[in-house]
Amino acid sequence: MDHEPVLGELEEDPSLGELYKELQRALEAADNPNGIEEARVAFLGRKGKISSLLQGIKDMPADERKRAGRLANYLKSYAERALEERASSIGRLELEKTLRREAADLTLPGKCIPRGRRHLLSQIIEEIEDIFVGLGYRVVEGPEVELDYYNFEALNTPEWHPSKSLQDTFYVDNPHGDYNDILLRTQTSPVQIRVMEMTPPPLYVISPGKAFRHDVPDATHSPMFHQVEGLAVDEGISLGDLKGTLEYFAKKMFGPERDVRFRPHFFPFTEPSAEVDVSCAMCAGRGCRVCKGTGWLEILGAGMVDPNVYEFVGYDEERVSGFAFGMGVERIAMLKYAVPDIRHFFDNDLRLLKQF
Repeated sequence: MDHEPVLGELEEDPSLGELYKELQRALEAADNPNGIEEARVAFLGRKGKISSLLQGIKDMPADERKRAGRLANYLKSYAERALEERASSIGRLELEKTLRREAADLTLPGKCIPRGRRHLLSQIIEEIEDIFVGLGYRVVEGPEVELDYYNFEALNTPEWHPSKSLQDTFYVDNPHGDYNDILLRTQTSPVQIRVMEMTPPPLYVISPGKAFRHDVPDATHSPMFHQVEGLAVDEGISLGDLKGTLEYFAKKMFGPERDVRFRPHFFPFTEPSAEVDVSCAMCAGRGCRVCKGTGWLEILGAGMVDPNVYEFVGYDEERVSGFAFGMGVERIAMLKYAVPDIRHFFDNDLRLLKQF
């Protein structure tokens, strides 16, 4: 269809020409999306001016109806097209204004978003796990809310032992003014009892996790800390196996040049028992402030499993033997990386965390 003759005919029509001019004025006045919508409703809405005109054509005389219908339909098509073009033009203008208002200098350097990394304690736990998994141990876990039976009794801890007092242990429920048998575990050793109950020997496991004790926070103590306990039970295991295993661990963790020594000690669930030291890295064993002049730093406790423990899990003490050990993850981290205060691990200070 040739649009120019139809447009000229529309402009010359007495009634439709005025409506066409009114549409033009509305388009010029609409300078935002709301104005465009108002114009669309005014002319093309169900009760709009062009819609009403089209509905009234049927009442015209037959000789006028054809021409009026042709011009009215053209006006409707023109209005739809003109409103769409005006809306598109306004959208482009709005976008240009926004870009000018929010212009960014693409030559400026971007913001440096700090990268997350594994917490030092998580790294130490993974390193310990890797060492013992390489020796054939498997990693096991257990509940942090524990029963007195698994935390103390099955580990050969007598009822009168001071570690069971309210001054040392967090008890979960205290309805009668005295502690009961539900507590926050004071060590990860209960996991060993649970595993032995379900698993016959041979058994080689380590159990990393959180432990809780009623300590006042200071540079070397925290009421919540991390431990890794280990257990090996098999036929023919000796104290020599324990010493060889822990010496291998110490040298892998702290370096092959470190010396290792064992000192007699006492633990309720091992007999004989020992504490294990490594030579101080700060002074090469000569004695300094870090090692308090001794040249040695304690890293863990260990010993041969007391035969009484086997009675709780149904192991034959005449057939099997074993050893157990336990270490504080925070202490290992402090000794390996010279961190002076255990509280630094829980402060979430990025200045410390980003160093490792």
